[in-house]
Amino acid sequence: MNWKIPLFKIYSDDNDVDQVAEVIRSGMNWATGPKVNELESRVADYVGTKYAVTLNSGTSALHAQLLAHGIGKGDEVIVPSFTFIATANCPFFVGAKPKFADIEKDYYGLDPESVKECITKKTKAIMPVHVGGYACKIEELREIADDHGILLFEDAAESLGAKVNNKMVGTFGESSMFSFCGPKVITTGEGGVIVTDSKDIYEKIKLLRSHGRADTKDYFSTNEYLDYISLGYNFRMSNITAALGVAQMDKLDKIISIRRKNAEYLTKAIKKAGGAVKTPSPSKDRFHLFQMYTIESEDRDALMKALGDAGIMAKLYFPPVHLSHFYRNVLKYSPSLPMTEKLASRCLTLPMYPQLTKDEMDLMAEQIGKFSKRR
Repeated sequence: MNWKIPLFKIYSDDNDVDQVAEVIRSGMNWATGPKVNELESRVADYVGTKYAVTLNSGTSALHAQLLAHGIGKGDEVIVPSFTFIATANCPFFVGAKPKFADIEKDYYGLDPESVKECITKKTKAIMPVHVGGYACKIEELREIADDHGILLFEDAAESLGAKVNNKMVGTFGESSMFSFCGPKVITTGEGGVIVTDSKDIYEKIKLLRSHGRADTKDYFSTNEYLDYISLGYNFRMSNITAALGVAQMDKLDKIISIRRKNAEYLTKAIKKAGGAVKTPSPSKDRFHLFQMYTIESEDRDALMKALGDAGIMAKLYFPPVHLSHFYRNVLKYSPSLPMTEKLASRCLTLPMYPQLTKDEMDLMAEQIGKFSKRR
């Protein structure tokens, strides 16, 4: 469908084209090359960690992260159900199992009290999600992990640049993942990165992403034998992709600033139009990126249809994983997650991106106001 206002648009400029063209014109450094190292350095510096390792997707990054930390058969990893399904699937990739805890209503992240109730002797890690650019209760979750001697991994796929009390998301866990998939704040089309302060985990992930090969030199630029010292996968990010990531990093703060201004304008416009919905109201201790702009409505499905009829794309993020066919009918999961199911029945994500005009945001607000008055 040709949406009048799509859910997202990628923000790009000539620098994106120039950076990629430079790699293409090199005539050889398409698979591996210096842009990969440059992007990793840029991300680590930005987040404030010692190391960063790029991979070909956020899912590969989550997979490699669990492998690097030794999560395996018989282990349990506590995750939310209000997330993209990869968060829950990745423990299965390594022979472990996801265990669903409920979420809280303020940030849509794991509820610390529910997490405590889920901890058993099999629990090896907690993997919370920072939803839509808004940090979860990560400080409380860090305390729980420390108290019980278990690992904490951050699924920060949507939240590069988010903060809690001026501390960057991605610096609370033993390691953390960010995604560069299409609709994220910055994107390389597909891609992901792990950040960590552990040299051991950093080295393990580098082996895992490249067939277990000790890449002490660029494989495609040397005739020396580079030995294979462990089992690994082909999780590498290409030099072309990394070049796009470098160019996008140049714009990250600018993109975040515009998103925050647009979100503020849209919230005011919805209220002015009389929209009977709950709009985002970020707390003062959190720096919200608005990778997603999520409202809540008691008539969510009808509102989504009304917006769609007006050419405005809106979507549920996220349908609960535990209610999917695979988890409910194949894996026979049936956890009690009342807050997850309640919020998932009310949440609706509206278009949010830097190129949104005031006229487009006024139109969204107008349609929400009209719908509310009809109800």
